[in-house]
Amino acid sequence: MAKKRVLIIDDDSRNIFALTATLRAKSFDCLSCLNALDALAILQTDEVIDAVLIDMMMPEMDGYEAIPRIKAIDQRKNTPIIAVTAQAMVGDREKCLRAGASDYIAKPIDVDRLLRILN
Repeated sequence: MAKKRVLIIDDDSRNIFALTATLRAKSFDCLSCLNALDALAILQTDEVIDAVLIDMMMPEMDGYEAIPRIKAIDQRKNTPIIAVTAQAMVGDREKCLRAGASDYIAKPIDVDRLLRILN
């Protein structure tokens, strides 16, 4: 069976490093981008992407703006998008889901929960 491929979008390279190391140890293949604009360029190709993890708070284009743009790409309409945020306030999950995210996870990331979401 082919490895699931996850695109990680986060403006903090330390978060990308930690998520990539964790997911690769669990047999995922990972791509990463430091901003949503670069991610959109990758997502507009025929590159195989099984899921997207996107930080909701980034400069230039945040996750709330990026998620609808990702969903507007024909081949990405059904790609699961997991919103990742340090904001764990009441209503944040609903706000992420309204933006088009498939699920939501707060930082620090509960790895077991993330793996359940991705599998």
